[in-house]
Amino acid sequence: MTPEVTATMEKFGHPATLVGETTWWAALFRRKQVTLGSLVLAAKAPVASFAALPDGAFADLAAATRALEQTLRAFISYERLNYLMLMMVDPHPHFHVLPRYGAHREFRGVAVKDASWPGPPALDGARELPPDVEAAAIAELRALWARGAA
Repeated sequence: MTPEVTATMEKFGHPATLVGETTWWAALFRRKQVTLGSLVLAAKAPVASFAALPDGAFADLAAATRALEQTLRAFISYERLNYLMLMMVDPHPHFHVLPRYGAHREFRGVAVKDASWPGPPALDGARELPPDVEAAAIAELRALWARGAA
């Protein structure tokens, strides 16, 4: 098996929302922001279960999570990070990665509150950012990912 773009990745906006990637994983900006900096970490394999991923994807997950966490820490200075693997609608292995924080965070004049802090994330409260703010967030996240990967 070789890495490839999956339908799940495309649903989350690949390639426009791509923040960074490793061999087997792609970090995508989550258009519906639960908290500021919400991402999707998607496996680049057309399998329908986590256990079906090739061994290389599991080894590569370490590099992907390190790069993702370093990027998000620089972007949003989160207090906690939640990884949710739900796979109820989108069949390919992926995590919803949600930065968590007690006080609101702001980017380009848009404030985003973590409405359910310190409890479980409130996924139904997700919101889309204005297109120009979303584009700027993706660009900044890409730059931070690239800087950390260098």
